[in-house]
Amino acid sequence: MPSENKNNLRNLIRQNRRQLDFHQQDLHAWSIAHLIIRLPAFRNAKRIACYLAEDGEIDPVYIIEKALQFKKQVYLPILPPTGKSLFFAAYNHRTKLKANQFGILEPDTHPDHWLRARDLSLILLPLVAFDENCNRLGMGGGYYDRSLAFTAHRKQWHNPRLIGLAHELQKVDSLSNETWDIPLNMIATEEKIYFNQQSKK
Repeated sequence: MPSENKNNLRNLIRQNRRQLDFHQQDLHAWSIAHLIIRLPAFRNAKRIACYLAEDGEIDPVYIIEKALQFKKQVYLPILPPTGKSLFFAAYNHRTKLKANQFGILEPDTHPDHWLRARDLSLILLPLVAFDENCNRLGMGGGYYDRSLAFTAHRKQWHNPRLIGLAHELQKVDSLSNETWDIPLNMIATEEKIYFNQQSKK
């Protein structure tokens, strides 16, 4: 898919999800949380990365609450000022946050305490669009793709498990893959979970 078409698709779907009112957003977040917490990938995970929602994204707040309740370690992505790959820092309700260069809040912790994606059990990712094959269209920065590039060289799906969170309205018929695009194990919407054909449930 040409970059111009991808940008048009991004703009359209971002506009559509921003039109969901608070009740719809909250209901979708709650429904997805109920699906996620029943998955073995969640139940068996010790270190779970989430994100802080913005721009109409699915809010993982209920998943974070359950993870902390179950004594799991929760992490949020950190974008170093001079880097192009993500790190992850521990998060709970007492964690001090600061805005990064894009105005996105992230934990205000020392780099000595950051983890790489390969150190995590489960990563819950935001996305702009997706298809039934668990292909993901992000915002275009490529931060998750670069951070997860190591998964493309694995013959089987090992940790971290990768699950995208989305509104059902973000689903499209198909997305063309670039060589650097990382497919997800699953994508959860308020209606169902889509499984990657090559991924174990």
